Amino acid sequence: MQALEITRNTEDTRAAGEAFVATLPAGSVVALHGPLGAGKTTFVQGMARGLGLDDQVTSPTFGLIQEYGRPPKLIHIDCYRESDLERWQSLGLQEYFDLDAVTVIEWAEIIAPLLPPGTVNIRFEHGADRTQRRVELMT
Repeated sequence: MQALEITRNTEDTRAAGEAFVATLPAGSVVALHGPLGAGKTTFVQGMARGLGLDDQVTSPTFGLIQEYGRPPKLIHIDCYRESDLERWQSLGLQEYFDLDAVTVIEWAEIIAPLLPPGTVNIRFEHGADRTQRRVELMT
C-alpha cells in the first residue's frame, strides 16, 4: 500500500480528500475501507469541498445513497447497514457507476463483487493518537 497521508485532525483528513478528488476524472469510483470512526466520511466531506460543493455531507448509513450537486457531481454510498448484493442491484447500484460524477462508497468490501474494474481503493486506519489517521491508497 502507498501512504497518501497521515492526518493529525479532522481538517487534515478533509484536506486530504479535497486534494485527492482533484486527481480523479468524472466517472471515477472510489471504495473506502476501514473501521468505524477512521475518517471515511470526513474524507468524503473534503472530496465534496474539492468539487466545489457547498452541501453538508453526512454519512448516508440509513439512507444508503446520497447525491450531492446539481447535476450530481458526487454520489456517496454507505454499505454498512445493507450487505445483500441482490438488494444493491435492485436499488440500481451499477447505474451510479455510469454517471458523469465521482462515486464514493464507504464499507465497499461488502459489495466488492459489484464494483467496476478500475475502482480506486483507499484504506483508513486509526493513528497513534485519537485524532491521527492513516489514509492509504491500496494497490
